[in-house]
Amino acid sequence: MKHKEIEFEKAIEHCLLQPESGYELGNPAAYNAEKGLFPQDIITFIRKSQPKRWAMLEQFYGQQAGEALISDLEKELAAKGVLHVLRHGFKCFGKTFRLAYFTPNTRLNPKAWEDYGKNRLTVTRQLHQSPKFPMQSVDVVLALNGLPVVTLELKNPLTGQTVAHAKKQYRERDARDPLFRFKERALVHFAVDPDEVYMTTRLEGNSTFFLPFNRGFKNGAGNPPSNYDNYRTAYLWEQVLQKDSLLDIIARFLHLEVTEKEIAVPEGIKTIKKEILIFPRYHQLDVVRSLVDSSREKGAGYNYLIQHSAGSGKSNSIAWLAHRLSSLHNEQDEKVFNTVIVITDRRVLDQQLQNTIYQFEHKEGVVQKIEENTQQLAKALSDNTPIIITTIQKFPFIAQALETLAKKGEGVKIETAGKRFAVIVDEAHSSQSGETATELRKVLNKEGIQAAIASQMLEEEDEDLSEEARENMYQEMLKRPKQPNISFFAFTATPKYRTKLNFNEPGPDGKSPFHLYSMRQAIEEGFIMDVLANYTTYKAYYGLIKKTEDDPEVPKKKAAKALARFMSLHPHNIRQKVEVIVEHFRLHTRHKIGGSAKAMVVTGSRLHAVRYKRAFDEYIKEKAYTGIRSLVAFSGTVQDPDIPNSAYTEVGMNAGVKESELPEKFATDAYQVLLVAEKYQTGFDQPLLHTMYVDKRLAGIQAVQTLSRLNRTARGKEDTFVLDFVNTHEDIYEAFKPYYEATAIDAEPDPHQLSKLQHTLDQWQVYTYAEIVAFCEVWFSNKKDPSVSDHKKMNSILDKAVERFKEQSEAEQEEIKSQMASFQRLYGFISQIVPYQDSALEKLYTYLRFLLTKLPHRNQEQFQLVGEVALKYYRLQQISAGSIELGTGEADPLKGPTEVGTGAPKDDKVNLSMLVDKLNDLFGTEFTKADELFFDQVAESAAAKDDIIATVRANTFENFMHYFMTALDGLIFERLDGNEELVKKTMNNPDMYRTAAQHLGRDVYNRVSRRE
Repeated sequence: MKHKEIEFEKAIEHCLLQPESGYELGNPAAYNAEKGLFPQDIITFIRKSQPKRWAMLEQFYGQQAGEALISDLEKELAAKGVLHVLRHGFKCFGKTFRLAYFTPNTRLNPKAWEDYGKNRLTVTRQLHQSPKFPMQSVDVVLALNGLPVVTLELKNPLTGQTVAHAKKQYRERDARDPLFRFKERALVHFAVDPDEVYMTTRLEGNSTFFLPFNRGFKNGAGNPPSNYDNYRTAYLWEQVLQKDSLLDIIARFLHLEVTEKEIAVPEGIKTIKKEILIFPRYHQLDVVRSLVDSSREKGAGYNYLIQHSAGSGKSNSIAWLAHRLSSLHNEQDEKVFNTVIVITDRRVLDQQLQNTIYQFEHKEGVVQKIEENTQQLAKALSDNTPIIITTIQKFPFIAQALETLAKKGEGVKIETAGKRFAVIVDEAHSSQSGETATELRKVLNKEGIQAAIASQMLEEEDEDLSEEARENMYQEMLKRPKQPNISFFAFTATPKYRTKLNFNEPGPDGKSPFHLYSMRQAIEEGFIMDVLANYTTYKAYYGLIKKTEDDPEVPKKKAAKALARFMSLHPHNIRQKVEVIVEHFRLHTRHKIGGSAKAMVVTGSRLHAVRYKRAFDEYIKEKAYTGIRSLVAFSGTVQDPDIPNSAYTEVGMNAGVKESELPEKFATDAYQVLLVAEKYQTGFDQPLLHTMYVDKRLAGIQAVQTLSRLNRTARGKEDTFVLDFVNTHEDIYEAFKPYYEATAIDAEPDPHQLSKLQHTLDQWQVYTYAEIVAFCEVWFSNKKDPSVSDHKKMNSILDKAVERFKEQSEAEQEEIKSQMASFQRLYGFISQIVPYQDSALEKLYTYLRFLLTKLPHRNQEQFQLVGEVALKYYRLQQISAGSIELGTGEADPLKGPTEVGTGAPKDDKVNLSMLVDKLNDLFGTEFTKADELFFDQVAESAAAKDDIIATVRANTFENFMHYFMTALDGLIFERLDGNEELVKKTMNNPDMYRTAAQHLGRDVYNRVSRRE
């Protein structure tokens, strides 16, 4: 009958037996159920592929040679596993026998290709696998040279059974049958119907865990319909299980992941070892092969964006890609990349990469982790180490490291001429942006940039600068764009506008990203939780009254900020929220995940975190609650203005728990709630986090990354919950929607805007071209050995423009500064994308970078309302509960610097009583205006903190100080708000500048070092 399951089985067999698929028909009668092998197939393969060794064995054992061979093979399979035996062979009679041959990396060894052709794959239907129950059978078994490697259970919806029945059938199998023994025989088991595929590498009865192995459909789960009158799942047997593909997976993808965990038992500490055999999911297999194929065809010099959601298995994808690229050769048998560099801040990835690749290569020295200093990185680059794992912060110090090594008599030279590099970036926005990334390009294409400089100097006449200054300026310009000998492979779940334009190699739809595994697909496939499925917002309703009779006229926005801050820090406000949080946790959360559920409270500032911690502990003590304890996470020391002489630290408030110990302590049963301020909102992986209480304005990527702390799956974790005191459904929908499926971008920036803006700035006549040239002559000359007078000269030149600037009206000053800042952002962005070098724009960019730091700023002191305004009443009312449906509506595209700002926001004067009335009206049903204003100051204070911390972690104090001193001038203007007086005094006094930088550098370095 056409609709029976057997027809589905026949169709798969027919496809695999085609010449292009590479299989032969197997004989079920040749299978030995007791041994879990096809013994005669194994003997035949060895006799034909290794005749000399077989003859030696036969000469010694005679007619028992085959029996002796199979006996030793069984022992090695039990001791080392089938994957090890297939890759490295097994011992018999003191000789190593191979059971498989894999494709070499080049065509230069004809014998290796001849051996590869000796492999024999078979497809066997209705194989009776059980020694105890001879009538039981598996629908399809695929074997490699007599060793079973793949099983398939097939189901047919036309007869009332689906892939779910296939999974149930596997769970009912006896995992002790030789065919199903974990690691010893079949490597993977597929549950298949015409529509979906699931897989597992370990049968454990009802505990068997299946992963989807589907292509995805419309950025969600499932498979697209076939365009060729075929099954939706035909890719499995037509592509994945085809001979070359399956052997490639066995050789270069499958690996055993071993984790160890120590637990306390009455007898002491017990180590629990867990083994997982990793078979790539479909999107992992597809992305690695697609990137490898593109690199083989195109070579170096391309930037790829891989937009893979949390739950995509990014660490394994990076490990597989690094290994493949390190040995990749093109059609001319030339190595495509000399070295692969993995840029990551995740320590767990270091060991995982080394362990995974060691299983493939089985030799030391393929992977080197840079864990000491920049000198170690310089040596690794000089030695052409195949795979290097490092942080990006080490690259600016390569030149110093080479000098230090030379002084030690250990001089090394990094040659980049004729060499090509693959740079794999783990999390694109944090690692591959800004000036530090340009230093990486400069190091990896030193000779190429020098050659381009020579050509540029011959072609372009620029008599304004000296030859040395011109050369250094061209070097700055040439290291920003793509380098022809470097390919970037950037992984991220949440690409920014700049990321999408920088990594623009087109994917199947002709646009970036090159490869997509969406948040929607990850949720629908069950790899991450849907953190918006149970999302509840609260709005604060409150009244404010004047305490004083006078009614000062205040700037509206400053007053709104102060009022919002006053409200959020008011003890009554925090106390009431703590009561809601604690009672909700006790009633709803703590019983989740088998009683192990944990919660995170996201606060708006470090002071908020301190007050939350105090209020939390006081409420717990007052109620005499047990089973709910909190930890707090914030950086530095916090002083509470309401408590004289107060000084709170994270370690002090956590009763001595060190910062480095906090994640581990929070993972224990001793603590249930983590209160955070700008910490643990990205990269924190705690699967037991179930509930999040949000008391902070969130938007864009920050909202996605923060709420995604809940999305990790765990056994028994069925849902998550978010209680939001600040944001609305609409806020969170707008933040998540662009990343739910594919991320779109708005119009690309127009380089002509730079020339237009340059002309506009010139018209103000604040600076002269001669001053720009004079400044650049000082800045770009003597780069290696700057004189003590350089800083003095630069300040003197800039002071001329500062005086002209002061002659402008206040409104004109704000407009000029806004235009200058716009030029800075736009040029810094476009110069990484557009392959052109304009020395005039580069000189203006360099000049403005420093002029902005010296221009006077409006007084931005925080407006104080304490004493003028009191809290009249405050109550919480739940106004919205339910899920946020991301599947509907269209996402707004990400916007970049396509428009140039020409002015500063206006701040109207308003009577305090009018402002209070307006806030009361506004907060009756809406909360967005004051929220946006209230949260203004938080972002800037944290902008540079991660970069500084990462640099401390990666370097000695001397290297860190070099970075700090050289980077401070260029970065400081980005952090001016709230610090204008200090910046002006420091920048204009060289002695104060050096003293402050040295003191701050040492203080920051020591603080970070102590926390590690």
